[in-house]
Amino acid sequence: MTAVISVFSKCELPLKLSSTSEARIGSLYIKKYFRSPPRLAYDYSMPVQIGQTAATFADPIGLLKDCHRRIERFLETLLRIADTKQGAPLGGDERAALEGALNYFRDAAPRHTEDEEDSLFPRLMEHAAAGDPVALAMIAELEDGHEQANAAHEEIDRLGRRWLAQGSLTAPEAARIAGLLRELRTFYERHIATEDNELFPLAGRMLDAQELAAVGSEMRARRRLQDELLPRSAA
Repeated sequence: MTAVISVFSKCELPLKLSSTSEARIGSLYIKKYFRSPPRLAYDYSMPVQIGQTAATFADPIGLLKDCHRRIERFLETLLRIADTKQGAPLGGDERAALEGALNYFRDAAPRHTEDEEDSLFPRLMEHAAAGDPVALAMIAELEDGHEQANAAHEEIDRLGRRWLAQGSLTAPEAARIAGLLRELRTFYERHIATEDNELFPLAGRMLDAQELAAVGSEMRARRRLQDELLPRSAA
């Protein structure tokens, strides 16, 4: 169980799960397939593969990229469930996967947005204000995108938890959650590509070691993890 929880120790904390999901989360993400007909089989492996080297708070840009991979994988989990079940009653593993993904986007993903909007973006804007209007426009567009995504996630969360509580969704509700998830996938493909390929390299050029260390320290403080020290050279 320790190995499973450790992969959530950076971007995802605090990740609040119900007692049922918490008890099953270790086995859920290590199992390869649902106990469902072959056409519904899907690999619900860990959002971050065991054995993969994760970034630390000493590398805040790397950590933000890791968070993007988790966003992509949890979104894919929601999409697979919405598309295959279409609002029908869920199996045990499907319920746990749905709840885990909903909890991630409700409880953990907002920390990622705060990392960017409260720690990274302000420092970049301070540098860009000296004469980089393109960077300022990009940051403004990314912030607007966060607001749009938040509105979609709120509705998805309501529908998803209704699914869990009632056992099924009506046909219009099932179509709505699937449509919202497809729109989010399109949004995140562009949004994440902009950040990974344009914004983060820009941050690497603009921010010095001390500024990056401050970003990492603030990210760590949001997660109340006080036992990991940044390298002395970056402190």
